Amino acid sequence: MPGGKHGPSIKDNETYEALRRDGASKEKAARIANAQAAEGEETIGRRGGKAGDYDDWTVDKLRKRAAEIGIEGRSDMRKDELINALRNH
Repeated sequence: MPGGKHGPSIKDNETYEALRRDGASKEKAARIANAQAAEGEETIGRRGGKAGDYDDWTVDKLRKRAAEIGIEGRSDMRKDELINALRNH
C-alpha cells in the first residue's frame, strides 16, 4: 500500500523507516524517500547531501535552524540538545 502507516505523503516506507532508524529527521527522511521513489536510488545516491554535519555547526547556527523549523525551548538548550532536537524533528 503506498504511503503505509505514514500516510500517502511518504512514497517509500522502507527507505523512510531506515533513514529514521539512522537518525534522520522526519522531514529529511520523507524528502529522501520520496525523491528516491520518484527518481530512483542511483540518481539520489549520486546527488548526495549539501548540508554539513550538525556537530560541525556553531550553537548560534543550530539555534537559527531550530527557529526556522519551530523547535520550542531552543534558547535554553545546550549544543547536544539542539542537535538531538534537530535530528528528531
